[in-house]
Amino acid sequence: MTEETPTASLPPIPTTAWARIIVAVRGVSFSRVQSVVATLAGIASVTGATFSLVQYARPANTGELVAIVQAAGSHRSVTDATVEVLTTDNALVATLTPDAAGRVTQSLREGVYVVRVSHPRYAAEARRIQVQPRQTIEIKTALRAGSSSPIERAVSKGAGSIRRALGF
Repeated sequence: MTEETPTASLPPIPTTAWARIIVAVRGVSFSRVQSVVATLAGIASVTGATFSLVQYARPANTGELVAIVQAAGSHRSVTDATVEVLTTDNALVATLTPDAAGRVTQSLREGVYVVRVSHPRYAAEARRIQVQPRQTIEIKTALRAGSSSPIERAVSKGAGSIRRALGF
């Protein structure tokens, strides 16, 4: 005589995705759900507070200059131009080179500045700007064909006047 040991019958294995989700949800306790929700709420709260404080990380007396340098007419970026930021007394504050999009960014203290953009193949542009605290000032410069070098301009004008005088 063999004795059979009683075996516990196993529940059927769910075959559909919906049935699997229901089985998984039934196995989760309410306190576990509360813990997950509380953790996510805490992370969201800390992240929000961090982002709101970022605006105060920049000193209160500085602003930002964004200059975009393009060729007039074609609106192509001029990446090898030189952007100089000067004080009103012509003291050099920064010399910048535009990125691939023709854009430069510089943090500046509050005040009045002169932004000069030059390139050997284009006429130089200069603008006076005023930087306000915690604000961004954006200028777009469209460089026109011509020389920015005073020597080249003088030679070109002199050669042009000689041509006109001699009838060339």
